[in-house]
Amino acid sequence: MQLRPLGRSGLQVSPVAFGGNVFGWTVDETQSFRLLDAWLDAGFNFVDTADVYSRWVPGHAGGESETIIGKWFRQSGKRNRVVLATKVGKPMGEAKQGLSAAYIQEAVDASLKRLKTDHIDLYQSHDDDAGTPLEETAEAFAALIKAGKVRAIGASNFSAPRLAEALDVSERMGLPRYESLQPLYNLYDRAVFEDDLEALCLGRGVGVINFYALAAGFLTGKYRSEADAGKSARGANTTKKYLNARGLRILDALDVAARAQGATPAQVAIAWQIARPAITAPIASATSIAQLDELTKAAALTLDPSTIAQLDAASQETGEEAANQ
Repeated sequence: MQLRPLGRSGLQVSPVAFGGNVFGWTVDETQSFRLLDAWLDAGFNFVDTADVYSRWVPGHAGGESETIIGKWFRQSGKRNRVVLATKVGKPMGEAKQGLSAAYIQEAVDASLKRLKTDHIDLYQSHDDDAGTPLEETAEAFAALIKAGKVRAIGASNFSAPRLAEALDVSERMGLPRYESLQPLYNLYDRAVFEDDLEALCLGRGVGVINFYALAAGFLTGKYRSEADAGKSARGANTTKKYLNARGLRILDALDVAARAQGATPAQVAIAWQIARPAITAPIASATSIAQLDELTKAAALTLDPSTIAQLDAASQETGEEAANQ
Protein backbone atom coordinates (compact mmCIF):
# COMPACT_ATOMS: atom_id res chain seq x y z
CA MET A 1 0.00 0.00 0.00
CA GLN A 2 1.47 3.33 -1.09
CA LEU A 3 0.67 5.80 1.69
CA ARG A 4 0.20 9.50 0.97
CA PRO A 5 1.30 12.53 3.00
CA LEU A 6 -1.59 14.47 4.51
CA GLY A 7 -0.74 18.10 3.92
CA ARG A 8 2.38 18.99 5.89
CA SER A 9 1.21 17.17 9.01
CA GLY A 10 3.68 14.30 8.86
CA LEU A 11 0.76 11.85 8.83
CA GLN A 12 0.90 9.17 6.14
CA VAL A 13 -2.51 7.86 5.10
CA SER A 14 -3.95 5.24 2.78
CA PRO A 15 -5.41 6.55 -0.52
CA VAL A 16 -8.96 5.90 0.71
CA ALA A 17 -10.40 6.67 4.16
CA PHE A 18 -13.12 4.56 5.76
CA GLY A 19 -16.09 6.74 6.68
CA GLY A 20 -17.23 5.86 10.18
CA ASN A 21 -20.66 7.48 9.93
CA VAL A 22 -22.18 4.01 9.47
CA PHE A 23 -20.92 2.62 12.80
CA GLY A 24 -23.84 2.40 15.20
CA TRP A 25 -26.25 3.56 12.50
CA THR A 26 -26.58 1.18 9.55
CA VAL A 27 -23.95 -1.21 10.95
CA ASP A 28 -24.09 -2.75 14.41
CA GLU A 29 -21.12 -3.16 16.71
CA THR A 30 -20.23 -6.71 15.66
CA GLN A 31 -20.24 -5.87 11.95
CA SER A 32 -18.33 -2.64 12.63
CA PHE A 33 -15.55 -4.66 14.24
CA ARG A 34 -15.44 -6.99 11.22
CA LEU A 35 -15.21 -4.06 8.82
CA LEU A 36 -12.45 -2.34 10.77
CA ASP A 37 -10.44 -5.55 10.99
CA ALA A 38 -10.86 -6.17 7.25
CA TRP A 39 -9.86 -2.58 6.45
CA LEU A 40 -6.55 -2.98 8.24
CA ASP A 41 -6.02 -6.47 6.87
CA ALA A 42 -6.32 -5.03 3.35
CA GLY A 43 -3.46 -2.62 4.10
CA PHE A 44 -5.45 0.56 4.77
CA ASN A 45 -4.94 2.71 7.86
CA PHE A 46 -7.21 5.76 7.65
CA VAL A 47 -10.54 5.97 9.53
CA ASP A 48 -12.67 9.11 9.74
CA THR A 49 -15.51 9.73 12.17
CA ALA A 50 -17.06 12.58 14.20
CA ASP A 51 -18.47 13.15 17.65
CA VAL A 52 -21.92 13.86 16.20
CA TYR A 53 -22.23 10.45 14.45
CA SER A 54 -25.04 9.28 14.65
CA ARG A 55 -27.07 11.91 16.51
CA TRP A 56 -29.60 12.10 13.66
CA VAL A 57 -30.93 8.63 14.47
CA PRO A 58 -33.98 8.64 16.79
CA GLY A 59 -32.85 7.72 20.29
CA HIS A 60 -29.18 8.52 19.63
CA ALA A 61 -27.30 11.31 21.37
CA GLY A 62 -24.15 11.40 19.26
CA GLY A 63 -20.91 9.61 20.02
CA GLU A 64 -22.18 6.22 18.85
CA SER A 65 -19.55 5.84 16.13
CA GLU A 66 -16.67 6.95 18.35
CA THR A 67 -17.84 4.59 21.08
CA ILE A 68 -17.79 1.59 18.75
CA ILE A 69 -14.33 2.50 17.44
CA GLY A 70 -13.11 2.84 21.02
CA LYS A 71 -14.44 -0.58 21.97
CA TRP A 72 -12.72 -2.03 18.90
CA PHE A 73 -9.44 -0.37 19.85
CA ARG A 74 -9.63 -1.86 23.33
CA GLN A 75 -10.64 -5.33 22.14
CA SER A 76 -8.29 -5.55 19.15
CA GLY A 77 -5.23 -3.69 20.39
CA LYS A 78 -4.87 -2.12 16.93
CA ARG A 79 -4.90 1.58 17.83
CA ASN A 80 -1.28 2.04 16.69
CA ARG A 81 -2.17 0.81 13.20
CA VAL A 82 -4.82 3.48 12.59
CA VAL A 83 -4.61 7.11 11.54
CA LEU A 84 -7.69 8.26 13.43
CA ALA A 85 -9.62 11.34 12.35
CA THR A 86 -12.61 12.79 14.17
CA LYS A 87 -14.40 16.13 14.29
CA VAL A 88 -15.79 18.77 16.63
CA GLY A 89 -18.33 21.54 16.23
CA LYS A 90 -21.68 20.08 15.14
CA PRO A 91 -24.51 20.38 17.68
CA MET A 92 -24.20 17.80 20.47
CA GLY A 93 -26.85 19.16 22.78
CA GLU A 94 -27.66 22.37 24.59
CA ALA A 95 -24.69 24.80 24.37
CA LYS A 96 -22.53 22.00 22.97
CA GLN A 97 -21.41 23.14 19.54
CA GLY A 98 -19.04 25.50 17.77
CA LEU A 99 -15.32 26.16 17.98
CA SER A 100 -14.84 28.20 21.14
CA ALA A 101 -11.77 27.35 23.20
CA ALA A 102 -13.86 26.16 26.14
CA TYR A 103 -16.02 23.88 24.03
CA ILE A 104 -13.12 22.42 22.05
CA GLN A 105 -11.45 21.41 25.31
CA GLU A 106 -14.67 19.86 26.60
CA ALA A 107 -15.38 18.06 23.32
CA VAL A 108 -11.91 16.61 22.80
CA ASP A 109 -11.89 15.06 26.25
CA ALA A 110 -15.30 13.52 25.58
CA SER A 111 -14.11 12.13 22.23
CA LEU A 112 -10.92 10.71 23.76
CA LYS A 113 -12.96 8.99 26.44
CA ARG A 114 -15.33 7.43 23.91
CA LEU A 115 -12.47 6.44 21.61
CA LYS A 116 -10.49 4.93 24.49
CA THR A 117 -7.27 6.53 23.30
CA ASP A 118 -4.90 9.20 24.57
CA HIS A 119 -4.62 11.05 21.25
CA ILE A 120 -6.43 11.87 18.03
CA ASP A 121 -4.29 11.91 14.90
CA LEU A 122 -6.41 14.42 12.97
CA TYR A 123 -8.88 16.63 14.83
CA GLN A 124 -11.13 18.58 12.49
CA SER A 125 -13.43 21.58 12.74
CA HIS A 126 -16.65 20.02 11.47
CA ASP A 127 -18.10 23.39 10.44
CA ASP A 128 -16.88 26.94 10.28
CA ASP A 129 -17.92 28.96 13.33
CA ALA A 130 -18.31 32.60 12.37
CA GLY A 131 -19.19 33.47 15.94
CA THR A 132 -15.78 32.52 17.35
CA PRO A 133 -12.61 34.40 16.33
CA LEU A 134 -10.27 32.27 14.24
CA GLU A 135 -7.48 33.28 16.61
CA GLU A 136 -9.29 31.73 19.59
CA THR A 137 -9.89 28.48 17.75
CA ALA A 138 -6.28 28.32 16.54
CA GLU A 139 -4.94 28.84 20.04
CA ALA A 140 -7.27 26.16 21.42
CA PHE A 141 -6.09 23.61 18.86
CA ALA A 142 -2.46 24.58 19.49
CA ALA A 143 -2.95 23.85 23.18
CA LEU A 144 -4.31 20.38 22.36
CA ILE A 145 -1.32 19.64 20.14
CA LYS A 146 1.09 20.86 22.83
CA ALA A 147 -0.67 18.63 25.39
CA GLY A 148 -0.29 15.61 23.11
CA LYS A 149 -4.02 15.09 22.76
CA VAL A 150 -3.99 15.87 19.03
CA ARG A 151 -1.30 15.39 16.38
CA ALA A 152 -2.69 17.57 13.57
CA ILE A 153 -5.79 19.60 12.76
CA GLY A 154 -8.06 19.92 9.76
CA ALA A 155 -11.13 21.78 8.55
CA SER A 156 -14.42 20.54 7.11
CA ASN A 157 -17.09 22.46 5.20
CA PHE A 158 -15.04 25.68 5.04
CA SER A 159 -15.38 28.12 2.15
CA ALA A 160 -12.23 29.10 0.28
CA PRO A 161 -12.08 32.63 1.77
CA ARG A 162 -12.50 31.34 5.33
CA LEU A 163 -9.96 28.55 4.89
CA ALA A 164 -7.45 31.03 3.47
CA GLU A 165 -8.12 33.39 6.38
CA ALA A 166 -7.66 30.59 8.91
CA LEU A 167 -4.36 29.57 7.31
CA ASP A 168 -3.19 33.18 7.39
CA VAL A 169 -4.15 33.55 11.06
CA SER A 170 -2.18 30.46 12.04
CA GLU A 171 0.84 31.63 10.05
CA ARG A 172 0.71 35.11 11.56
CA MET A 173 0.42 33.75 15.10
CA GLY A 174 3.02 31.02 14.62
CA LEU A 175 0.47 28.31 15.47
CA PRO A 176 -0.33 24.91 13.92
CA ARG A 177 -2.50 25.31 10.84
CA TYR A 178 -5.26 23.29 9.22
CA GLU A 179 -3.40 20.56 7.34
CA SER A 180 -6.45 19.10 5.64
CA LEU A 181 -9.80 20.07 4.22
CA GLN A 182 -12.84 17.81 4.15
CA PRO A 183 -15.17 19.09 1.42
CA LEU A 184 -18.09 17.55 -0.44
CA TYR A 185 -16.64 16.19 -3.68
CA ASN A 186 -17.39 13.44 -6.16
CA LEU A 187 -18.11 13.05 -9.88
CA TYR A 188 -21.50 14.73 -9.43
CA ASP A 189 -20.68 17.32 -6.75
CA ARG A 190 -17.74 19.06 -8.41
CA ALA A 191 -18.39 22.78 -8.67
CA VAL A 192 -17.83 24.13 -5.15
CA PHE A 193 -14.49 22.38 -4.65
CA GLU A 194 -13.12 22.86 -8.16
CA ASP A 195 -14.17 26.50 -8.53
CA ASP A 196 -12.41 27.88 -5.46
CA LEU A 197 -11.05 25.36 -3.00
CA GLU A 198 -8.94 23.12 -5.21
CA ALA A 199 -6.43 25.78 -6.26
CA LEU A 200 -6.16 27.03 -2.68
CA CYS A 201 -5.41 23.57 -1.31
CA LEU A 202 -2.85 22.85 -4.01
CA GLY A 203 -1.19 26.24 -3.57
CA ARG A 204 -1.00 26.06 0.22
CA GLY A 205 -0.15 22.35 0.48
CA VAL A 206 -3.38 21.40 2.27
CA GLY A 207 -4.43 17.76 2.02
CA VAL A 208 -7.96 16.96 0.84
CA ILE A 209 -10.08 14.12 2.26
CA ASN A 210 -13.41 14.60 0.55
CA PHE A 211 -16.65 13.16 1.89
CA TYR A 212 -19.55 11.57 -0.05
CA ALA A 213 -17.03 10.07 -2.48
CA LEU A 214 -19.79 7.81 -3.83
CA ALA A 215 -22.52 10.47 -3.64
CA ALA A 216 -24.39 8.64 -0.87
CA GLY A 217 -24.21 5.43 -2.90
CA PHE A 218 -25.50 6.88 -6.17
CA LEU A 219 -22.19 6.36 -8.00
CA THR A 220 -22.28 2.64 -7.25
CA GLY A 221 -25.06 2.43 -9.84
CA LYS A 222 -27.64 0.91 -7.54
CA TYR A 223 -30.04 3.86 -7.83
CA ARG A 224 -31.17 4.05 -11.46
CA SER A 225 -34.90 4.71 -11.03
CA GLU A 226 -37.31 6.02 -8.41
CA ALA A 227 -38.14 2.41 -7.61
CA ASP A 228 -34.61 1.96 -6.24
CA ALA A 229 -35.13 4.53 -3.47
CA GLY A 230 -36.04 1.80 -0.99
CA LYS A 231 -32.71 0.01 -1.33
CA SER A 232 -31.17 1.76 1.69
CA ALA A 233 -31.92 4.05 4.63
CA ARG A 234 -30.81 7.09 2.63
CA GLY A 235 -32.11 5.96 -0.76
CA ALA A 236 -34.97 8.46 -0.98
CA ASN A 237 -32.66 11.44 -0.42
CA THR A 238 -30.09 10.03 -2.82
CA THR A 239 -32.51 9.57 -5.70
CA LYS A 240 -34.09 12.98 -5.09
CA LYS A 241 -30.75 14.75 -5.43
CA TYR A 242 -28.89 12.72 -8.03
CA LEU A 243 -31.43 10.92 -10.19
CA ASN A 244 -31.68 13.35 -13.09
CA ALA A 245 -30.33 13.73 -16.63
CA ARG A 246 -26.82 14.61 -15.49
CA GLY A 247 -26.74 11.86 -12.89
CA LEU A 248 -27.79 9.26 -15.43
CA ARG A 249 -25.19 10.59 -17.89
CA ILE A 250 -22.51 10.07 -15.24
CA LEU A 251 -23.72 6.53 -14.56
CA ASP A 252 -23.59 5.75 -18.28
CA ALA A 253 -19.97 6.97 -18.45
CA LEU A 254 -19.08 4.96 -15.35
CA ASP A 255 -20.64 1.86 -16.89
CA VAL A 256 -18.55 2.27 -20.05
CA ALA A 257 -15.35 2.85 -18.08
CA ALA A 258 -16.08 -0.04 -15.71
CA ARG A 259 -16.57 -2.49 -18.56
CA ALA A 260 -13.34 -1.35 -20.20
CA GLN A 261 -11.41 -1.63 -16.94
CA GLY A 262 -12.93 -4.89 -15.75
CA ALA A 263 -14.08 -2.98 -12.67
CA THR A 264 -17.29 -1.66 -11.12
CA PRO A 265 -18.77 1.84 -11.36
CA ALA A 266 -17.95 2.47 -7.69
CA GLN A 267 -14.31 1.53 -8.18
CA VAL A 268 -14.02 3.79 -11.21
CA ALA A 269 -15.71 6.70 -9.40
CA ILE A 270 -13.22 6.50 -6.53
CA ALA A 271 -10.22 5.92 -8.80
CA TRP A 272 -11.17 9.10 -10.70
CA GLN A 273 -10.92 11.05 -7.43
CA ILE A 274 -7.66 9.42 -6.33
CA ALA A 275 -6.11 10.43 -9.67
CA ARG A 276 -6.91 14.12 -9.12
CA PRO A 277 -3.76 15.95 -7.92
CA ALA A 278 -5.48 17.82 -5.09
CA ILE A 279 -7.10 14.76 -3.51
CA THR A 280 -5.26 12.88 -0.76
CA ALA A 281 -7.88 10.29 0.19
CA PRO A 282 -11.59 10.15 -0.64
CA ILE A 283 -13.80 9.07 2.26
CA ALA A 284 -16.27 6.29 1.57
CA SER A 285 -18.31 3.97 3.76
CA ALA A 286 -19.15 0.30 3.56
CA THR A 287 -21.70 -1.77 5.42
CA SER A 288 -20.55 -5.19 4.22
CA ILE A 289 -17.27 -6.94 3.47
CA ALA A 290 -18.29 -7.03 -0.21
CA GLN A 291 -18.69 -3.25 -0.25
CA LEU A 292 -15.39 -2.82 1.57
CA ASP A 293 -13.72 -4.98 -1.08
CA GLU A 294 -15.01 -2.49 -3.66
CA LEU A 295 -13.19 0.32 -1.87
CA THR A 296 -9.92 -1.54 -1.52
CA LYS A 297 -9.89 -2.54 -5.19
CA ALA A 298 -10.55 1.07 -6.23
CA ALA A 299 -7.25 2.11 -4.68
CA ALA A 300 -5.40 -0.27 -6.99
CA LEU A 301 -7.20 0.92 -10.14
CA THR A 302 -5.31 3.32 -12.42
CA LEU A 303 -7.38 5.15 -15.02
CA ASP A 304 -5.81 6.19 -18.30
CA PRO A 305 -6.05 9.85 -19.42
CA SER A 306 -8.74 9.15 -22.03
CA THR A 307 -11.00 7.48 -19.46
CA ILE A 308 -10.53 10.40 -17.06
CA ALA A 309 -11.35 12.83 -19.88
CA GLN A 310 -14.54 10.92 -20.72
CA LEU A 311 -15.65 11.00 -17.08
CA ASP A 312 -14.79 14.69 -16.84
CA ALA A 313 -16.89 15.45 -19.90
CA ALA A 314 -19.88 13.40 -18.79
CA SER A 315 -19.96 14.99 -15.35
CA GLN A 316 -19.66 18.62 -16.44
CA GLU A 317 -22.80 20.64 -15.90
CA THR A 318 -24.42 22.16 -18.94
CA GLY A 319 -25.51 25.77 -18.68
CA GLU A 320 -29.13 24.69 -18.41
CA GLU A 321 -28.37 22.17 -15.67
CA ALA A 322 -26.45 24.74 -13.65
CA ALA A 323 -29.32 27.20 -13.97
CA ASN A 324 -31.78 24.61 -12.70
CA GLN A 325 -29.80 23.79 -9.55
